[in-house]
Amino acid sequence: MSSYKLIRFYSRRLIRSEGIQNATTKPVIRIAIAGIVLGIAAMLLSVMVVTGFRNEITRKVTGFVADFRISAFKTDNSFEESPVYLDDHKISELRAVPGVRHVQPYIMKAGLMKTKEDIQGVVLKGITGDFESSFFKEKIKEGRMPEMHDSTYSTEVLISENLAKKLQLRKDDSFLVFFIQDDRKVRKLKISGIYNTGLSEEFDNLYLLCDLKMLQQVNNWKPGQTGGYEVFTDKSMDQDPIFQQIYHKAGAELNTQSTKELYPQLFNWLELQNLNVIVIIGLIVLVAIITMLSTLLVLIMENTREIGILKSIGASDHFIGSVFGSVTIYILLKGMLLGNIIALGLAFIQIKTGLLTLPEESYYLSQVPVNFTFSGWLIINLTVLLSGTIIMVLPTKIISGISPIKVLRFE
Repeated sequence: MSSYKLIRFYSRRLIRSEGIQNATTKPVIRIAIAGIVLGIAAMLLSVMVVTGFRNEITRKVTGFVADFRISAFKTDNSFEESPVYLDDHKISELRAVPGVRHVQPYIMKAGLMKTKEDIQGVVLKGITGDFESSFFKEKIKEGRMPEMHDSTYSTEVLISENLAKKLQLRKDDSFLVFFIQDDRKVRKLKISGIYNTGLSEEFDNLYLLCDLKMLQQVNNWKPGQTGGYEVFTDKSMDQDPIFQQIYHKAGAELNTQSTKELYPQLFNWLELQNLNVIVIIGLIVLVAIITMLSTLLVLIMENTREIGILKSIGASDHFIGSVFGSVTIYILLKGMLLGNIIALGLAFIQIKTGLLTLPEESYYLSQVPVNFTFSGWLIINLTVLLSGTIIMVLPTKIISGISPIKVLRFE
């Protein structure tokens, strides 16, 4: 019989506890497998949930304000803007940057929204018919996007669900907006639709979407003058080189900012979640290593007599170590297989049903997001497998110190 077949025979015998007098070997192996299962499942779910949070919140923020914004420099944090004008050639250059999907103008304007009974400070965001509306169309709860006209400006507006409830407004209702400036202009607007992004503090409690031409008239700006330009990019590409090219094309006289610079508090919070996952994964890997070490030590101690007998008939330390190493691989692979099945199964159920919900006002999402990435899955599994493989060196070191004469003498 070959050495490989002998190793396989003795490792199976050890796993099944065949002919072993001590009855705790099998439960120890089962407990070790259960520990690996829980560890793998916890690590995979942690990574999938955190990457899901990052992707969904990033998608929401960039859907609202794009990936990059080009505007005039200003010395305060007000919503009053200086006009920006880019000619068709400059805009074509921006659109030609590899990775850029869309470029659109915008205007921000603060105002006071007045109904019959209430008054509310808001910010109107002026958009054009070329507006990237796919994100908002997903978030509209009632009605539709404002319709834009070629000849004159539209008086339709998209309002958030939070503001609509607070001011007791519905679709097709009208209200007045007062603009705080020298000529004290007032506009009567009509609600075409109601949206809800879940980003209440940052966006929903503040922003309304309206026709850019109306805000140009309110600001007494010329046609073509805007508050700035929003740039949407391909998320699968590296954003840093895209930013550098956009900055170069826009010119140093304009302020080119990324979404992370515009809303650092959100992205700092996401980075903190990433750090938490790294700590969790490190602790779970450490626990898995300790579990495997403890399991191997228990197995060696309980099977000292068998080790002594094998040594007395000529078995080498390497051969016996390989037997216990095979048991380690069995525990790892079975634990990893079951852990992956449980984690991926739970993730699939959550994606399909949204069973686990969240308070949207606190987490910006209404349900626990799950995002599977092959790279994250591979790194976790390889980390656990590599840790277990390193542990396989231990049995040979311990077994080499076991003397068959001493073991068999005291049996």
